[in-house]
Amino acid sequence: MSVGLTSLLWFIAGGLVGAAISFYFTRKNFEKQLKENPPINEKMIRAMFLQMGRKPSEAQIRQIMKSMNQGQ
Repeated sequence: MSVGLTSLLWFIAGGLVGAAISFYFTRKNFEKQLKENPPINEKMIRAMFLQMGRKPSEAQIRQIMKSMNQGQ
């Protein structure tokens, strides 16, 4: 094999290993962030309505949760 081809293969192998390692650590970090800062839930929606001075109905809360889940 020529030196150029060998270098190219090592470069590609190093890139694949680097991509796998960064994927693993990025995934772990993302899961940690989701655990520390969970997505919005019904309790948070009620609190936002109360801060605005409104008493939300269950239908309003379900509608907001449904619209937020569709946006994901």
